[in-house]
Amino acid sequence: MKQVVISGTGLFTPTQSISNEELVVAFNAYAELFNADNAAAIAAGDVAAIEGSSAAFIEKASGIKSRYVMDKEGILDPTRMTARIAERADDDLSLQAEICVAAARQALARAGRVAADIDMVIVACSNMQRAYPAMAVEVQEALGIDGYGFDMNVACSSATFGIQTAMAAVQSGQARAALVLNPEITSGHLNFRDRDSHFIFGDACTAIVIEGADQAVSEHQFEILESKLKTKFSNNIRNNFGFMNRFDESGIGKADKLFRQQGRKVFKEVCPMAAEMIRDTVAAAGLEVAQVSRFWLHQANLSMNLLITKMLLGRDAEPNEAPVILDTYANTSSAGSIIAFHKHQDDMASGALGVICSFGAGYSIGCVVVRKK
Repeated sequence: MKQVVISGTGLFTPTQSISNEELVVAFNAYAELFNADNAAAIAAGDVAAIEGSSAAFIEKASGIKSRYVMDKEGILDPTRMTARIAERADDDLSLQAEICVAAARQALARAGRVAADIDMVIVACSNMQRAYPAMAVEVQEALGIDGYGFDMNVACSSATFGIQTAMAAVQSGQARAALVLNPEITSGHLNFRDRDSHFIFGDACTAIVIEGADQAVSEHQFEILESKLKTKFSNNIRNNFGFMNRFDESGIGKADKLFRQQGRKVFKEVCPMAAEMIRDTVAAAGLEVAQVSRFWLHQANLSMNLLITKMLLGRDAEPNEAPVILDTYANTSSAGSIIAFHKHQDDMASGALGVICSFGAGYSIGCVVVRKK
């Protein structure tokens, strides 16, 4: 089988960030307004009052301290609590394409590649800003890539599923090199009026160049030794927004058209699934977990990652064994494990082994074992 490498990664980070403290001020102001407007119904027991939040609660529940967003002002307006981002004309570069291009240029430069070297573009993320044309085709046009592109959505595992898809294309000869992009504007699907989830997500975009090892020129190569994908249907993480919503007007604007989850169930069910998936993928590569020096895990919840690594190692992981970026980025869906990989790879010695693993809605789990060249 043809040897394939990740030869470059890139990261777009928005310029605006919201701290837990800022988010709590806005949420509590909204809660006070809601409770005042519904005082009579609350007193009668017909409506539940909204409980206030706190920065300490958020950090204890998630490990998150802040998050980057495309627009801060609209989110922090207690009368709105949604970003203010104007629509663009059809002939203008769309917002998701714009952040893809920024991340892609970093990844290409790091890989020592230019647009002419790429044959395939995959935009893989939780939410696309439109149905068609595919975001990948717009990005392909913006970068000047002659080849083909398509979109895919496997929620928080979109990046690892994209890596597997790109690897297969390179191995089969369909593409010399592929670009996998993960433009996660997760603030668009987050319900900032929900105390249990208003703090979870942040915005970012990652990019990955994948190519045959025989042609790679990068100084930052990671050979892909094995990858495995798994899905299992679950309603515990769900978003019902879609084009069919217009068929039934009664559902438009309802909370189920945004992100929602049953967090305790997700924690209980996904952690052992992820640990088992990592073990299986490492074993399929002919290795043992003890040989892996770094785990770049999905960045959704600190407690989940601590438990998964403890299941794998039989002890608490050292900080450098399972790098954390969710404290400042929050959950960036499919981009999270790639942000961790992008930011925490250069110190690894040649021959060192690592695992990129994502897990999320679906349920979906993707696992990639790599070796630093």
